[in-house]
Amino acid sequence: MGYWGYLIVGRSERPLAETDALRAVRDGLTPRERRDDGWQVWEYPSGDGDVGSMNTLALETGAPALFGYVMDSRCVVLEAAAPESGAWTTCLAREAMAEYLGAGQDEGDEDGEEDGGLALDDYFLEPADAAGRAVDWAAEAGHTVNAGPLIDVLTSDPDPLAENLFFRFLDRLGVLPL
Repeated sequence: MGYWGYLIVGRSERPLAETDALRAVRDGLTPRERRDDGWQVWEYPSGDGDVGSMNTLALETGAPALFGYVMDSRCVVLEAAAPESGAWTTCLAREAMAEYLGAGQDEGDEDGEEDGGLALDDYFLEPADAAGRAVDWAAEAGHTVNAGPLIDVLTSDPDPLAENLFFRFLDRLGVLPL
């Protein structure tokens, strides 16, 4: 069984665990990384529950925030928000996410017929759209990034852990270089 839990990313002069936005889970947070420029990664291991709102965290810190909910080390739900550019949601390891949700990758089956179920894109932004939102998110964080490397991560399979994709995505955003 792989890892289940949240990875919380934000920028603040004080520890993110001290914010009102994360008050409900404060006791369960563990620092993973803290950089001199204020960027921080915190971990909240949990197979259930909710850490709070990334919108609230972004507004409270005045900086972009990103939550990654890692599911069995197979896939990651990405929720991001920034004070100006707003919120968006996508996922990493799309095939594994589709299997987990029981959702197809497109609207039809191999014969082109719809099966009446929801597709992965009904839940999450498509990679190109997510990359565009991520470019805006990074710009608000003070980083100039290109969509191409973000799309590469958004369309990659886990190698072997989805957490690796999450940290590669942060690298491509210019937040936490590998």
